[in-house]
Amino acid sequence: MRTEGEVADPDPVPDELPVGWKEAMEAALYGPDGFYVRPGGPGPAGHFRTSVHASPLYAGAVARLLRWVDAELGHPPELDLVDVGAGRGELLTGVLGALPAEVAGRVRAVAVERAERPAGLDGRIRWAAQVPQGTAGLLFANEWLDNVPLDVAQDGHYVLVDREGTESRGPAVTGADRAWLERWWPGTGRAEIGRGRDEAWAAAVGSVSRGLAVAVDYAHTRGARPPYGTLTGFRAGREVAPVPDGSCDVTAHVALDACAGPGAALVPQREALALLGVSGARPPLALASTDPAAYVRALARAGEAAELTARGGLGDFAWLIQPVGVAPWPG
Repeated sequence: MRTEGEVADPDPVPDELPVGWKEAMEAALYGPDGFYVRPGGPGPAGHFRTSVHASPLYAGAVARLLRWVDAELGHPPELDLVDVGAGRGELLTGVLGALPAEVAGRVRAVAVERAERPAGLDGRIRWAAQVPQGTAGLLFANEWLDNVPLDVAQDGHYVLVDREGTESRGPAVTGADRAWLERWWPGTGRAEIGRGRDEAWAAAVGSVSRGLAVAVDYAHTRGARPPYGTLTGFRAGREVAPVPDGSCDVTAHVALDACAGPGAALVPQREALALLGVSGARPPLALASTDPAAYVRALARAGEAAELTARGGLGDFAWLIQPVGVAPWPG
């Protein structure tokens, strides 16, 4: 999750008592000395690779999307850009660098993150623990919702977990959580209850007065829910068991179709980035003869674009694109 406002911080998870996964994730990720809030260290980039870290082409694509929003809004004197789950501010830094000076000079950039502001961050970027209200521009959330804590169910019962990751059977799922499962993840077996993520995304969209809200994440839809769930952990670039002791990231894919509001579009990252000019096509071989240095640069960009759009990899991420008072994108 990485931001405040949607889920209250619980007490640290007791070593001897199993609790629901939502409470365990909240404490492990955002509690005292939690994975995302402890000072120092490399931040999320030191533990897993996202599209933001893979290539500056990604920030360039977001910059082009922001310019589309800018045109939709009539090129206002101030143009908001809000990055929810901002890590160490890498995406905002890249977008500001990719924009023409005239546009960058009008941008009000806000990084929303629970961790402390990193040293040396561009002074044009405001650091906030909560999503600001009244955004007129682009709200972008890259791999945020997968870290919004959620409960896990097994055969109609909550799954409990202790700090060592050992699971046990909890009480029956009832009320709003049961209604969510019946609508969005029906059937028996293991399921991840995404109701809190729906609410977190609705609140983020509700903060936008006019523009676009975009969530990018690992995702699945109702017709293809994973039968055993997706809960996992990451540490130092490796996938590990999801142990909620604060030593690793704990994450689960997102039911983005459940999050989607009226008029939203859900498209694969490969399609969204293609529309924003990111192409993995190799440069013409003739360029190697006429301008070898340019050919090498173009070849490197093509390789980075191929990683961002690859099937079975980052290209399979989903973009949930919600217009607020503007035309749909992609139109």
